[in-house]
Amino acid sequence: MAVVASVVVAVGGVTGVVSATSGEDERSTAKPEVTRAPVVPPLPAVPSPSATTPTPSPSATATKKAEKKEEEKKPPKKAAPPRKQDAPVSGNLYLHPQSQVLDWVRANRGDPRHQLIQSRIAAQPAAVWFAEYNPATITSRVRAVTAGAAAAGRVPVVVPYAIPERDCGGASQGGAPSFGAYDSWIAKFAAGLGKGDVIVILEPDSIAQTDCLNDGQRATRFAALSRAGKAIRAANPNARVYFDAGHSGWHAATKMAGFLRQADAATSSDGIFTNVSNFHRTADEVAYAKRVLSALGGPSSLGAVIDTSRNGNGAPAAGQWCDPSGRALGRPPTTKTGESRIDAYLWVKLPGESDGCKGAAGSFTPDYAVELARG
Repeated sequence: MAVVASVVVAVGGVTGVVSATSGEDERSTAKPEVTRAPVVPPLPAVPSPSATTPTPSPSATATKKAEKKEEEKKPPKKAAPPRKQDAPVSGNLYLHPQSQVLDWVRANRGDPRHQLIQSRIAAQPAAVWFAEYNPATITSRVRAVTAGAAAAGRVPVVVPYAIPERDCGGASQGGAPSFGAYDSWIAKFAAGLGKGDVIVILEPDSIAQTDCLNDGQRATRFAALSRAGKAIRAANPNARVYFDAGHSGWHAATKMAGFLRQADAATSSDGIFTNVSNFHRTADEVAYAKRVLSALGGPSSLGAVIDTSRNGNGAPAAGQWCDPSGRALGRPPTTKTGESRIDAYLWVKLPGESDGCKGAAGSFTPDYAVELARG
């Protein structure tokens, strides 16, 4: 069995794979078992510094208050329309204004690398990670992002990353102290999602990376993910929740589908995500995602999203996972893929945030960013 790490780095502050607090973690680790290669330890999973969450704007936190008399005069609210699981995500993806790359661009206008980094990376919408177990503030931090996206008429991509025993004790270890605490945290996370379109990348590596768990522990985790998916979709019927499916160089599609079935993906999610923080080519991921969905069975409304942030030149040689040379930016983020059942190409991992070799894990490293931009 070969192990290929899916870099997940969790750190605090603002980042490109923006973590929405001034100290959130991000990342994931992936292990393929389809190829034959020496086992490589999981990547340091330090989520890039979470996007320093700005103080929630009035639009993010304030609710309209009407006089009691006016409230009494209003006719009863109509029941919310039934959820349409097959409704496509509408609008363009959201570029959150808080990230490490944007901080660098603003502070280095005279740098010769500025124009390339600004145009090729900083201008692209990226995911916002929530990797800190922060029950007291998680709702407002999520709301600050989703409210900003709603005001801009864009679709945000958010990544809750606080599952207990995260990263199997690796570099991105952490998360909630118990599954009861996690249930409460995810409910508060969901409360900040608002009612607009939002893409939720639920817990990278949480399903594919479970070799460190015994059968009972795996079942407990999968049950928690099922509850999380249901809680998010109940809180916001327009949220599209995607479950972890590793990547094309890790588990076989049938094995991954079996795990997803145990996690109740068919009724708790809108599909799967693949290649988070990894490098596998888009065509390989499209084919793999479709095989997983086919093996999973139904419903046909289930789709997939793929992280294309660093996959322009495909995966590096076996065993090379930490800021490998010769990689390139992949397809820009979009919800218009032209592929059936592939809902979006996303930048879940922000290009230029180091895995820990060309810079501190999770930090934005301009030379690495330029290398990726030039391919």
